[in-house]
Amino acid sequence: MAPVAATTLPEVDVCVVGSGAGGAPVAWECARAGMSVVVLEKGPRYQARDFVPHDEILHCRRDFFVPFERDEPHLLARDGAATAARTRFGWTAACVGGGTMHMTGLFFRLRPEDMRLRAALGAPEGADVADWPVAYEALAPFYEEVEDYLGLSGADDELPAEWRRGRAFPLGPVVAHPLKNVLMDAARAQGLHPFTTPRAILGAPYRGRAGCTYCHFCGSYGCEVDAKSSALVTWLRDAEATGHCEVRARAMAARIETDADGRARRVVYLTPGGERVQPARVVVVACTAVESARLLLNSASAAHPHGLANESGLVGRHLTFSTGGTVRGVFRYARSPVPEAVLRSPGMFVDASFQDAYVARGAGLPYPKAGTVQLNLMHTNPIYHALEVALETSPPRFGKALKDALRDRVRGGRTIEAESFCEFLPNAGTRVTVDASVADRFGLPAARIDLRHHPADLAASRHLQSLAEKVLRAAGADPVVVLHPGEADYLQHGTCRFGEDPAASVLDPNCRAHETKNLFVTDASFMPTSGGVPPTLTIMANAVRVARFLVAESRAGRL
Repeated sequence: MAPVAATTLPEVDVCVVGSGAGGAPVAWECARAGMSVVVLEKGPRYQARDFVPHDEILHCRRDFFVPFERDEPHLLARDGAATAARTRFGWTAACVGGGTMHMTGLFFRLRPEDMRLRAALGAPEGADVADWPVAYEALAPFYEEVEDYLGLSGADDELPAEWRRGRAFPLGPVVAHPLKNVLMDAARAQGLHPFTTPRAILGAPYRGRAGCTYCHFCGSYGCEVDAKSSALVTWLRDAEATGHCEVRARAMAARIETDADGRARRVVYLTPGGERVQPARVVVVACTAVESARLLLNSASAAHPHGLANESGLVGRHLTFSTGGTVRGVFRYARSPVPEAVLRSPGMFVDASFQDAYVARGAGLPYPKAGTVQLNLMHTNPIYHALEVALETSPPRFGKALKDALRDRVRGGRTIEAESFCEFLPNAGTRVTVDASVADRFGLPAARIDLRHHPADLAASRHLQSLAEKVLRAAGADPVVVLHPGEADYLQHGTCRFGEDPAASVLDPNCRAHETKNLFVTDASFMPTSGGVPPTLTIMANAVRVARFLVAESRAGRL
């Protein structure tokens, strides 16, 4: 049977590939400027009703948000291993709205030193640290604009001076569990300066969206009342309301094609109904650092034999994650110095953070850049807890021993989890390539992730863990368990680094490809350094900045 010819659609001004934190703000800015926009998203589009009930098996254990490895594998090789394993590692989400649909909404800004890390602290041997081509001051107005647009909840007067707004957040802090005060006092007693974590969660109704219902199922779940400021219920909803933006779900971008002048002109994508071709004057890629690199590398052609925008050979290089370590403190009802009435409070948010070791000069670290510690009540997922309790002994617990241990964890007290977000130094051992020998369910070569930590990463993460451990012990937690540090694979950056020099970067300071002047990348791929916070707010702020540039260039006839 002869193959069905691809359907070529009418040209639009902008085709955005990816609908999450990096793509959705661009769609909104271009659509409200009157440009015709198509957003392609490989996954489904969920409705609020799809998030009820809070089913851990459906949402966290199946392919509701993240594909099964048998269908869409990533390949992972650690520490120089020649063989890579099939894995779900490096997937953030595959649905309209991307990872913002199930995020916990921790919205920290980067700090000024993040943009000039090499100038301020140098680069240790084995790390390829580069300064940003834009300063914090250039991004600050966009941070503030995004915070106001989304309706962030927080307390500006508590924040570190380096990134304080100077005026109140749109909404005050979400309602906190009383353990927050206990932890804040314990941190202050250790000489630290805790603050309320800014959240992209509405503590009250805002711009037509309802406030949080405090359901205890936030991170890893979608929000059925739209209190979580996902890309879907903010940027995309507003973009579609203009009449100039169309979001196409289940549209898997296979490759970007160029014209005779080397400009990106067509996105070829796959749907359940067959292959489609979307011509566009401008193409914006925002699929996550891993998947954006994969798309550009899979767009190799006779004109671009090494992949699109990759004459420098840098697409896929400088991949970073967020180095992280966890410390858990248990406040047992039977013996905690904290009153049982406080511990049994129904609150769910603690939202206490500190950044006293963001830059850790004098701490004896091999590189004096650490990051952020954020404390919160541990997630209530029952299957997650059962697996942890079963596997924390050797041989694993089973039967009555497992039931007793699980009952003790769930009913014996409250557990605070201190999560750290730490600098991941870019290095030659961490990158993305594509492996033509392994294909996903679309028949496209899979992304291979090679991962190696610089020794300074883990040392800094352990330092943050030691600070968190002291806080939890001072607050009265017993036991306190320190887990081995690693990385958060869903916090990823750097595969299309931006900079002034085309030989040392993929994108220019406005996130436009040096080689392809109508191609932009607006997820965290642009970031030369990871910073010591989750990047979601930075991705959105930078996407707005880049979109404004894109609109201005289009109006001037330069695209």
